[in-house]
Parts: sequence; C-alpha cells; structure tokens
Amino acid sequence: MLELFITSSERNSGKNYVTAGLAATMQSLGYSTGVYKPVECGVAEKNGFIQSVDLSYVKFIDSNVKTYFSYLLKSKGSPVVAAAKENSVIDKEIILKDYQNLSDLNDCLITCGSDGLAIPYGKDFLEEDLSKYFNIPLLIVVSPKISSINNIILTINYAEAAGLNLRGVIINDYPSDNSDLNIKLMPGLIEEYSNTKVMGILPECENPKAVNPNDLIENILNGVDLEGIFQIKIAKLQK
Repeated sequence: MLELFITSSERNSGKNYVTAGLAATMQSLGYSTGVYKPVECGVAEKNGFIQSVDLSYVKFIDSNVKTYFSYLLKSKGSPVVAAAKENSVIDKEIILKDYQNLSDLNDCLITCGSDGLAIPYGKDFLEEDLSKYFNIPLLIVVSPKISSINNIILTINYAEAAGLNLRGVIINDYPSDNSDLNIKLMPGLIEEYSNTKVMGILPECENPKAVNPNDLIENILNGVDLEGIFQIKIAKLQK
C-alpha cells in the first residue's frame, strides 16, 4: 500500500486542498485511494449530526475516494483543547488501531494531520507521533502567502530532528505573477537552506471551494512529482 502523512507549517496553508487533490489524482491513475483524518476540530453540525468539513471537501473533489476518521470535535482549536472542551480524551491507541484496520482497504492511503507537527493531541502525544506510529513518509504543505521561510525551515528541521521520513515540500497557492522576492525565491531558498526537496508547486487558487476538480487534478499532474512523493513508477505517467 502507498502511504503518506500530510502536515503543514501553518494553519490555512491549503493542506486539505492538497490532500484532496493528491487523493483524486491517485484515484484517477487507477489506485483505489482513501483519506484518513485522525482528528478534526471545528466540524459542522447539520440537522443534529456532525459532519467533517475536510472529508466532505475530499468527497466534493472526488466522490470515489473513501474517507475515514477517528475523532470529530465541534470545538475549534488544537485537538487537545477541543477534546477537553467536550470532556473527551484523544486516545492514540484508538487512532493507531483505526489506521491499522485501514491498511488492507486501499491501494493508497493519505493521512491528513491537523495544524503542524508540534500541535498537541494529548498528554505526551503530538502530531509528529502520528507519523512515527504509522511509520509512513511525511509531506509538508506550505503557502507563500502565509508561510515565512523561517517557519518552513523550522518545520523541516523539526521533522528531521524527530527522525521522520520527510519526502519533501509542496508549495501551494503560488502566484504566477508577483514582485515579492520572498515569494519568488521561496522554492530555491527551501532547497538551499534545508536537506529536502520541493516536490511540487501548485498555482494560485482564489476559491478552493469552487475549484473544478478536473482542473485540480490537472494541476497536480503537471506540478507535482507524484513518483518522487510515493517513490514508485506510475505506468500512466510514463511516456
């Protein structure tokens, strides 16, 4: 099974947008694909039922992608705080068991984290631990509009210091025309001042909620090194 854990350097970097795009693209290439969200905070409530906003977005991009979760919390904030507000505790053993149960259900399984590797889920339990527990490679999503090069390099260094298997960085929402050198030079700076590669650059998207799924898949195919991320040869990509 192909496995990947996706995190970000900041909130609103487009982590779920990239997750949905990667999942839909792998599904389109013939891999039965699932997206697992261990914990989601700030979920929507409709007609007395709570609904995962992130996983609903994945289904909007491609209804054939399977979706899974362990904890859906109505409160916003970090997982440990959101759980405390609801008199709940996030159990890492439950998350690990849920993940193991998914291992044979898909050709490709993408796990989408919360808001960064150091975000707390519980006592002695950070997001970085999920990548360790699952023993799967890590991809960091950043946005040049939100993420500073300082925070990006710090996140990369944190992942390496934690011994995580970092596959690289995807730069999301990258403007095609800008005069800001901090943005223009960001891809080169990431590779020059870290030991990781930029595995893809996705163009600016004004409204991810209204994006054409086919356009997103096309952007992934044209702008992301899928074979490098998953470290396989994909027959449909060979020319």
